Amino acid sequence: MPDMLVKLYTLPSLEAEIRVQDKQGITIRRAIAPEKQVILNWVEEQFNTCWMSECDVAFKNAPPSCWIAVENQQIIGFACYECTCKNFFGPIGVGEAARGRKVGKALLLACLHDMHVQGYGYAVIGSASDGVAEFYRKTVGATVIEDSSPGIYQGMLRG
Repeated sequence: MPDMLVKLYTLPSLEAEIRVQDKQGITIRRAIAPEKQVILNWVEEQFNTCWMSECDVAFKNAPPSCWIAVENQQIIGFACYECTCKNFFGPIGVGEAARGRKVGKALLLACLHDMHVQGYGYAVIGSASDGVAEFYRKTVGATVIEDSSPGIYQGMLRG
């Protein structure tokens, strides 16, 4: 699975996506430290331990580089950046019941806009699978970085 590159200076509007989510009763916001364990538990339960470990690192950044989607006081999605490497986006995940509501798009844009504010001109999306790569291509114009697989994940220990 190759990495992808995104130009942060040509991103679609975040505000429009936040409004779409607000109309559905969903809040997109930066996670805060007291929520860390709740979020980590949810990520591990919904996805996997590797993503939970990366999300844990996001809480060590100042401010935390984890964004969440909340509906009815429950987490329904998350996205992080600068967890495995500087300037890397990911992981991102939306709970099964919330899929198809553009929550992932809003979380992606929240993180990428935040990265742009942090001073980056480009972001790397690490190890994008085929189906997800199309989402990134369509949503933010991401392009495949040739010869980037397995990239930084080469030799990674797996339990």
